[in-house]
Amino acid sequence: MANLAATYQILLFDSYADNNYNSVVLMSDLRSDDIFKGGGDAGDQAMLYRLSQLDATPTEIPQGLWTIYYSGLARANNAVIACENAVGVTDERVAELKSEALFLRAYYTHWLWKFWGNIPYFTDDLPEPYMAPQYSADEIYDFIMADIDAIIETAALPMRTVAENDGRATLAAAYMLKARVVMYQKDEARYSEVLAEMNEIIQSEAYQLVDFASIWPREGEFSDESIFEVNHLPGEYGGKTWASGWAGYGTNLPAFISPNSLTEDTPDLLSGDTYYKGGWGFGPVRTTTLELFEAGDERRDASINQFEEGTYSARFQNTGLFMAKYAARVEYNEPPGDVDLNYENNLRIFRLAETYLNIAELIAVHGVAQGDGISAQAALDAIRLRAGVASIAPTVENIKLERRREFVGEGMRFWDLVRWGDGDQLTENLPDHSSVRTWTPQKKYLPIPQSEIDRTEGEFKLEQNAY
Repeated sequence: MANLAATYQILLFDSYADNNYNSVVLMSDLRSDDIFKGGGDAGDQAMLYRLSQLDATPTEIPQGLWTIYYSGLARANNAVIACENAVGVTDERVAELKSEALFLRAYYTHWLWKFWGNIPYFTDDLPEPYMAPQYSADEIYDFIMADIDAIIETAALPMRTVAENDGRATLAAAYMLKARVVMYQKDEARYSEVLAEMNEIIQSEAYQLVDFASIWPREGEFSDESIFEVNHLPGEYGGKTWASGWAGYGTNLPAFISPNSLTEDTPDLLSGDTYYKGGWGFGPVRTTTLELFEAGDERRDASINQFEEGTYSARFQNTGLFMAKYAARVEYNEPPGDVDLNYENNLRIFRLAETYLNIAELIAVHGVAQGDGISAQAALDAIRLRAGVASIAPTVENIKLERRREFVGEGMRFWDLVRWGDGDQLTENLPDHSSVRTWTPQKKYLPIPQSEIDRTEGEFKLEQNAY
């Protein structure tokens, strides 16, 4: 239990990973066409500007993610080993705990795999010199899938937990992680499995779509739509400090993405009883993202905040638009701890909406037979009905656009473009917003941190990615 708790703890750290501002959803969206880098100027968190320009280098990258997720991998290994050596515990309980550890190992590894591709991997305690062999991205995919397959085969996890276990891994979460990994790998041989599992989640009736705007305030945490989320807590429960990002329970993401010097009387119109706070002005939303939404789409104002000129201080690449889902709100970051690091906004990792949109995509885009599940039309209609907009045909274009609208600010867009082969859409020349970049297929992976290459030697010497 101690090892498993330590493994879950890693989920709380990525917004200030290894004392770097490397929230995984923001690091994903910065390479997309939904937001700009923002902040003070191009040199403010310069590595993030380079990331947004598809121009990262081995010494200017979000290295915190490498450190935090390898820490997660090591902790998950310890939890698995502890389960395998357990005595005096029922087989059923050991199977449940081991499945949770395998889920977390697969989840952490899948982020390393998506960002860097060809990475070191290990499942046992490393002997001296404490280095692991580097594997190809395809080999890493196989390792991830082996853990997910073991969870599903063991069948020890419930489809949904009871309330007191909110935040723990479930069978539905394993299915959702499998869908992301299989679809990113474009492993067509397993598409029918994924489709069946998406339908199983829906048919279980363990989860339901809820009012979109209600998901994001504190009252919406662990809603009926939430399949897996990170349970951040305000500083009063033990706060992060500038000296250490390896403690506490809160998140920095809300401060990072909220407008600078926002006036305190700016209301959160969605919840009606809280107010937005100012932050650092990173991640301004592009006007083209706002324009994606049809008239009456309830997701627009729940996803994007529009603040009037003069209510905040405009910063680099300003558009007047900011991400709303994880926005800083008054009373969401009580001390002790440094307040900007300790917001309580939970990070929603898997939502039922993704389940529906996976079904629509697998059938209508990839040609998987519908079988006994719902149709692509019904899946797409469920999402649009909830958003308050009319039914449209489940064409390739419409399904791709619906995913973009649904997941603004949730770190999905870049990875979707890559797996669809649509990365050319990221090439742009926008001098008015200081964004001039060119997509090439090798940009799929970031360069491996130079400091990590420098630590390896001999047979374990890391081979750098092309960049």
